Amino acid sequence: IYTFSSNPVTEAGFELGRALFYDPILSSDSTIACANCHQQGKSFSDPVHRFSKGVNDASGFRNAPAIQNMAFQDHFFWDGGANHLDFVSINAITSEIEMNESLEHAVKKLKQSNAYRARFKSAFNADEVTSQKMLFALSQFMNMMVSANSRYDRYVRREGVELNAEENLGMTLFKIKCAGCHATDLFSDGSFRNNGLDVSGTNDHGRERITEFEGDRHKFKVPSLRNVALTFPYMHDGRFLSLESVLKHYQVGVVDSETLDPLLRTNDAPGISITEEEKVNIIAFLKTLTDVEFIQDQRFTDPFNH
Repeated sequence: IYTFSSNPVTEAGFELGRALFYDPILSSDSTIACANCHQQGKSFSDPVHRFSKGVNDASGFRNAPAIQNMAFQDHFFWDGGANHLDFVSINAITSEIEMNESLEHAVKKLKQSNAYRARFKSAFNADEVTSQKMLFALSQFMNMMVSANSRYDRYVRREGVELNAEENLGMTLFKIKCAGCHATDLFSDGSFRNNGLDVSGTNDHGRERITEFEGDRHKFKVPSLRNVALTFPYMHDGRFLSLESVLKHYQVGVVDSETLDPLLRTNDAPGISITEEEKVNIIAFLKTLTDVEFIQDQRFTDPFNH
């Protein structure tokens, strides 16, 4: 999906993006880096905070999603507020509750660094440091974050990996009960859906914030389930701490509303018909989606710790 023709990945551009990703210089008080809320060991998600923390300990209202396989997506954030990867970093940098910085001042700080001026020169063969080049470098780094080597992937590619009986049964059940939304090799169809969360007392209207269409109220982007065993807490607001809790929600916790996804209305009561044993099997399958190579890949580690 990504427009590589306008921003091809180079080693120098990737390494510049990697440095920017881990450097708190992009925040107003130099305390928050992208990596604060996107930790490699958890598939670049935030396992610490239900609502991710920004400068001055400011708290957001959603949980930071994982960063993986971004090149294959056309909408980003839980509400799809960005439709191109180059715009994603702008939101984080300029958000008052995240990095609280202006692009102009961020660039000014980068220009004052001899090391960064040299990195930009190497990456883009130009003397000038600009916000566009900064965003391009961050995109180059994120575009290389491809997670596609889990046990499941090696099983599908017939690389000598087998799934046990429990995992195989879980895969079959997943295809029947979950793949309507968590489709494609990304394990997400990229759509926005209301999955029946109890939103009483909350003021997050989800996709409606972007489209201003009432029919999108409480719809959120279907997240990829790759590395899902690592990316807790779950849902846009981080309300569930375990996969067991997530499946229990779909089993008995779905709240009906005007915009509830039709796939959750196929039974007598809203939700998914699922037994306790089936939940165990599905979770066993979901754990095969963990890509250990990805979360340990030295290319994506903090360059300032070496």
